[in-house]
Amino acid sequence: MKLICNQKILSQKISIVQKAINNRTTIELLKGILLSTENGNLKLIGSDAEIRIETFVQSEIEEDGKIVLDAKLFGDIIRKLPDSFVQIETDTNNNVHIYCENSRFTIKGHSAEDYPLISDIEENKMYSIPQELLKEMIKQTSFATSQDQSKPVLMGELLESANGTTSLVAIDGYRLAVRSCFIDGFNENIKVIIPGKTLIDINSLMQGEGDINIGFTDKNAIFMIDNTKIITRLLEGDFIDYNRLLPKEYNSRIKLKSKELLNSIERAALLSQSEKNNLIKLSIRDNLMIITSNTDRGNVYEEVSLELEGEYLDIAFNSRYLMEGLRYIDSEEIYIEFTTNVNPCIIKPVDEIDYTYLLLPVRISSNM
Repeated sequence: MKLICNQKILSQKISIVQKAINNRTTIELLKGILLSTENGNLKLIGSDAEIRIETFVQSEIEEDGKIVLDAKLFGDIIRKLPDSFVQIETDTNNNVHIYCENSRFTIKGHSAEDYPLISDIEENKMYSIPQELLKEMIKQTSFATSQDQSKPVLMGELLESANGTTSLVAIDGYRLAVRSCFIDGFNENIKVIIPGKTLIDINSLMQGEGDINIGFTDKNAIFMIDNTKIITRLLEGDFIDYNRLLPKEYNSRIKLKSKELLNSIERAALLSQSEKNNLIKLSIRDNLMIITSNTDRGNVYEEVSLELEGEYLDIAFNSRYLMEGLRYIDSEEIYIEFTTNVNPCIIKPVDEIDYTYLLLPVRISSNM
């Protein structure tokens, strides 16, 4: 292999494929990036056997070939080189020589013949989604995925399309986030579970302009963003029937400004020292919500104006979970619907965005 490419572009592309590399893997080749020449360009691939990311770097190819290089070492070298053109060439002993202005590196590569890859999937049926819309859907749900490895299905998000509506759903046992919308072209029934980490990586790769194309097989999902392809294995198992968790009625509903509520809860949470000591109590009355928190460090009192429909209520929540839902709801005013102080509440925007955040309360103790 012998080629010349731009240092800055190459560095950017390396950082993209590094998102797929898991340094904890026991397969040494998967700690590396596969470099190969294809259609007159340099192709980079990173993989951990569950996800594969591949992208292209516009290059001047003098000699075709392929090699696997340690991802961290190769990335660090290219990132530190001058903003100029980089020449990369290999020899018969799998040594890789890197030249850029006055810098010269020779590093050991590995044969690409045994590099394991997820099998390519057919790209016959692809769905287009505006990047800006998918970024919003991921942002409003991904924070609610579970981190409990004993429940791998809940570490993913359900992508469901039916009856003209497409939804992205995340649940971790304490809260549930659902973002739904109409997407032109999603006219088939789809129900797949995509790893949450993959969606977060995809979110970081999207620039917010143009479309992203998505396709599915029985075991994989494929995402195409310009000349970057992400292939990920779908999670197997049955996702929770989330519709059964959503209350169909309420005894109390309040309307208030989301930013005002978030700011008050953030101040109330300042006294929290740990995950186990971050509870806040909400006392809902005619036109007022009183927010209190009592800890070993002190106590806090906040008031927020509201419009109440229904009964008075005293209820407590994990402040972090409540704040996360409010941060991502992206609406000036919200409704919060309650049945009792031990049943889940529903938070949703007043505007027409189809977003639902369900949160379990914490039982109120006598010292709150």
